[in-house]
Amino acid sequence: MRIVTLALLALLALVHAELWFGKGGVPRVMELQAKLRAQTASNDAARTRNEQLAAEVRDLKEGLEMVEEKARFELGMVKPDEILVQVTTAKR
Repeated sequence: MRIVTLALLALLALVHAELWFGKGGVPRVMELQAKLRAQTASNDAARTRNEQLAAEVRDLKEGLEMVEEKARFELGMVKPDEILVQVTTAKR
Protein backbone atom coordinates (compact mmCIF):
# COMPACT_ATOMS: atom_id res chain seq x y z
CA MET A 1 0.00 0.00 0.00
CA ARG A 2 2.87 2.33 0.81
CA ILE A 3 4.42 1.77 -2.63
CA VAL A 4 1.13 2.68 -4.34
CA THR A 5 0.92 5.89 -2.32
CA LEU A 6 4.50 6.82 -3.18
CA ALA A 7 3.89 6.05 -6.85
CA LEU A 8 0.76 8.23 -6.89
CA LEU A 9 2.60 11.06 -5.16
CA ALA A 10 5.42 10.79 -7.70
CA LEU A 11 2.91 10.94 -10.58
CA LEU A 12 1.19 13.91 -8.96
CA ALA A 13 4.54 15.68 -8.62
CA LEU A 14 5.31 14.93 -12.28
CA VAL A 15 1.98 16.34 -13.45
CA HIS A 16 2.42 19.37 -11.22
CA ALA A 17 5.94 19.98 -12.58
CA GLU A 18 4.60 19.73 -16.14
CA LEU A 19 1.96 22.32 -15.30
CA TRP A 20 4.54 24.79 -14.01
CA PHE A 21 7.50 24.15 -16.29
CA GLY A 22 6.16 22.32 -19.36
CA LYS A 23 5.30 23.55 -22.86
CA GLY A 24 1.90 24.93 -21.87
CA GLY A 25 2.91 25.89 -18.37
CA VAL A 26 2.65 29.10 -16.43
CA PRO A 27 5.71 30.85 -17.99
CA ARG A 28 4.32 30.30 -21.50
CA VAL A 29 0.90 31.59 -20.47
CA MET A 30 2.46 34.70 -18.97
CA GLU A 31 4.50 35.27 -22.13
CA LEU A 32 1.40 34.94 -24.29
CA GLN A 33 -0.53 37.34 -22.05
CA ALA A 34 2.24 39.93 -22.42
CA LYS A 35 2.16 39.51 -26.20
CA LEU A 36 -1.62 39.86 -26.14
CA ARG A 37 -1.40 43.11 -24.15
CA ALA A 38 1.17 44.50 -26.59
CA GLN A 39 -0.92 43.53 -29.61
CA THR A 40 -4.07 44.99 -28.04
CA ALA A 41 -2.26 48.30 -27.45
CA SER A 42 -1.01 48.28 -31.04
CA ASN A 43 -4.51 47.56 -32.32
CA ASP A 44 -5.97 50.39 -30.23
CA ALA A 45 -3.40 52.83 -31.63
CA ALA A 46 -4.11 51.69 -35.18
CA ARG A 47 -7.86 51.94 -34.58
CA THR A 48 -7.47 55.52 -33.31
CA ARG A 49 -5.36 56.46 -36.33
CA ASN A 50 -7.90 54.86 -38.69
CA GLU A 51 -10.71 56.84 -37.06
CA GLN A 52 -8.73 60.07 -37.48
CA LEU A 53 -8.06 59.29 -41.14
CA ALA A 54 -11.72 58.41 -41.73
CA ALA A 55 -12.79 61.72 -40.18
CA GLU A 56 -10.30 63.59 -42.36
CA VAL A 57 -11.54 61.83 -45.50
CA ARG A 58 -15.14 62.58 -44.51
CA ASP A 59 -14.25 66.26 -44.01
CA LEU A 60 -12.52 66.40 -47.39
CA LYS A 61 -15.53 64.88 -49.12
CA GLU A 62 -18.12 67.05 -47.38
CA GLY A 63 -16.67 70.52 -47.31
CA LEU A 64 -13.96 72.90 -48.31
CA GLU A 65 -13.08 73.98 -44.76
CA MET A 66 -10.55 71.19 -44.40
CA VAL A 67 -8.99 72.01 -47.79
CA GLU A 68 -8.74 75.68 -46.83
CA GLU A 69 -7.21 74.82 -43.45
CA LYS A 70 -4.60 72.54 -45.04
CA ALA A 71 -3.75 75.20 -47.66
CA ARG A 72 -3.29 77.82 -44.96
CA PHE A 73 -1.15 75.77 -42.57
CA GLU A 74 0.84 73.59 -44.95
CA LEU A 75 1.24 75.91 -47.94
CA GLY A 76 0.98 79.33 -46.26
CA MET A 77 -1.82 80.52 -48.52
CA VAL A 78 -3.89 83.61 -47.68
CA LYS A 79 -7.10 85.11 -49.06
CA PRO A 80 -6.83 88.14 -51.36
CA ASP A 81 -7.69 90.80 -48.72
CA GLU A 82 -5.91 89.13 -45.81
CA ILE A 83 -2.69 90.04 -44.04
CA LEU A 84 -0.64 87.14 -42.73
CA VAL A 85 0.91 87.67 -39.30
CA GLN A 86 3.16 85.00 -37.82
CA VAL A 87 4.22 85.16 -34.19
CA THR A 88 7.30 83.18 -33.23
CA THR A 89 9.10 82.84 -29.93
CA ALA A 90 12.74 83.70 -29.65
CA LYS A 91 15.00 80.72 -29.01
CA ARG A 92 17.70 81.13 -26.41
